[in-house]
Amino acid sequence: MPGVKTDGIRADLVTRRAPLAGVLLIAAGASLWGLDGALRKPLTDTWSAYTIVLWEHVILVAVTGPYLWLHRAELRRLTRVGWLSVLVIGWGGSAIATLLFTEAISMSLANLNVIVLLQKTQPLWAIAAAAIVLSERPRPQIGALLIPAAIGTYLLSFGWMSPSEAAASPQLRPALYALAAAALWGSATAFGRRGLQEVQFPVLTGLRFATALPLLFVIAAWKDAVAPPAGTPAADWLRLPLLALGSGLLAMLLYYRGLRTTPATVATIAELAFPATALIVNHVFLGYSLAGWNIVGFIILWVTIVLIYRVPVSVPRGREVAVPPPLPSGA
Repeated sequence: MPGVKTDGIRADLVTRRAPLAGVLLIAAGASLWGLDGALRKPLTDTWSAYTIVLWEHVILVAVTGPYLWLHRAELRRLTRVGWLSVLVIGWGGSAIATLLFTEAISMSLANLNVIVLLQKTQPLWAIAAAAIVLSERPRPQIGALLIPAAIGTYLLSFGWMSPSEAAASPQLRPALYALAAAALWGSATAFGRRGLQEVQFPVLTGLRFATALPLLFVIAAWKDAVAPPAGTPAADWLRLPLLALGSGLLAMLLYYRGLRTTPATVATIAELAFPATALIVNHVFLGYSLAGWNIVGFIILWVTIVLIYRVPVSVPRGREVAVPPPLPSGA
């Protein structure tokens, strides 16, 4: 009977480990997100955050739109819950979260490394959302791995600085924006895996960008920030496609492909490859300092990511792999 417990595990749940390939695909996609700051930060010198994110999505929809149109029959798979998942990842994870993150790094007092650090709160939001949306139940061992992950990410960003010293810096507003973005991205991990139960990952990727674009246009129009700034440097027109197609499209395709077979509670920790890579890239290309303890944190974090795939997670029986059903007859 569903719900009956056997040795403390519900009979309608199956305990499994995430495949290493899936975890590595998610970590690879997240590593591409780490290039984001080096491309996005220079754009904020002349562009509004609203304009950047709008045109980023214009490029993404132009590239993914034809594929989405050719596979529009797959949209018939989507239930009300499926469409809700699409809206959460499109409006929340792609539109609003990216706006908040871009606005945070554009502020003069913002330290990009601190903004990146706050993305480490994503596992808290994703694990909670996965428990509600997907009924995923991580085994207790995952808690033990969260500890070194937290230590590694803190060392990456602050070294030996005390929490009180870190909190005293004049970054309250950008920090709140970054924290809100982390909450939305973390929740989008769980809703993304739910969406993958109904459509293939390239379709979900296209829907993510397509649903975000109208909302972004309305917001940019409200802020009078639809048009690119006059006298835009030529380098910006190279950065924008790289931002959209590299740390945007390619990263999301790798990420959603890995998410098909990886429980959201494990995926969100593999996503810590994003801040790990970002802090290295920010140091090399933007001149942000990286002390010895930051490197120690980088090593700790990556070792944790490698070990994460061994932690079993209890997921609903029949949903061990998020593969959508066949198309309806005649589709």
